[in-house]
Amino acid sequence: MVAAVLSDGGWGTALALTLLGNGHRVTLWGPFADNIAAMRQARENARFLPGVALPASLALSGDLAEAVAGADLLVLAAPAQYARSLLERLRDLPLASQPLLVNVAKGIEVGSLLRMSELARAVLGPLRYAVLSGPSHAEEVARGIPTAVVAASAEAAVSQAVQAAFMSDVFRVYTSDDVVGVELGGALKNVLALAAGVCDGMGFGDNTKAALMTRGIVEMARLGAAFGGRPETFSGLSGMGDLIVTCTSRHSRNRHVGEELGRGARLEEITRAMGGKVAEGVATADSAYGLARRAGVETPIIDQVHAGLYEGRDPRTAVRELMTRDAKPERL
Repeated sequence: MVAAVLSDGGWGTALALTLLGNGHRVTLWGPFADNIAAMRQARENARFLPGVALPASLALSGDLAEAVAGADLLVLAAPAQYARSLLERLRDLPLASQPLLVNVAKGIEVGSLLRMSELARAVLGPLRYAVLSGPSHAEEVARGIPTAVVAASAEAAVSQAVQAAFMSDVFRVYTSDDVVGVELGGALKNVLALAAGVCDGMGFGDNTKAALMTRGIVEMARLGAAFGGRPETFSGLSGMGDLIVTCTSRHSRNRHVGEELGRGARLEEITRAMGGKVAEGVATADSAYGLARRAGVETPIIDQVHAGLYEGRDPRTAVRELMTRDAKPERL
């Protein structure tokens, strides 16, 4: 296929290399002219994925029209809160007939509370859409470390096309028709990873994180089901799988932000020190809170993360409130 990967972040770069390794013709587009120039010169994305060589066969472009010209596979890899502006730019460009749009961003748009499939259709109209999600840090995928993800689409032929395009002997792709569940699993786990990081920063142990993750997956499934997702999807790669890796890995930006918050750092200081890298869970916490209120779904952990980020609640107060909630039976 002719593929355009839209965003030169770490994940976009890793997926561009995956597609390139599978024999596709790939252009990696980025919005930062200085970073594209540096990548061309060094054949490395030192800003977002240092230490990984970029083959000469990987085309690099800062011109969006040039990048998407003739592409029958478009990989939307920009962070969720930048997706609308990118989609609006795509809408005004001549695209290949019925290109396959694969979203890999894990978030929910603030304000509109739209999932990425809803946003893409609102801007572009009917399209061949799939979401690719699962436990997949860019730092490992780019180095060929065995990884498994899931491609979800309402059309079986679309999810199978994505599976065929991306799958290799180190990157296994499953298919699903539960777009809602896969999208919400990928988005909501970032909010819970912030909470897991806070626990690490406060010096809590394995018991705390295990409880957080277990009750967190219940919240994810409960909220997902309210919007049409299947509860069992949240036990799969885009739910429990991604939750495990994001809550425990040293690569996790969301866990890192939470850890720094748990140590007493201010959010503005943390994000500034990340040098342009985005922790999707910060914005998604606001969207997830809004979705839960809209659906009337109980989400105590998500609520406390929201309160910590947007209402200034002290982490110790949040923990105390979670631990002293009314006694009740365990419900999954």
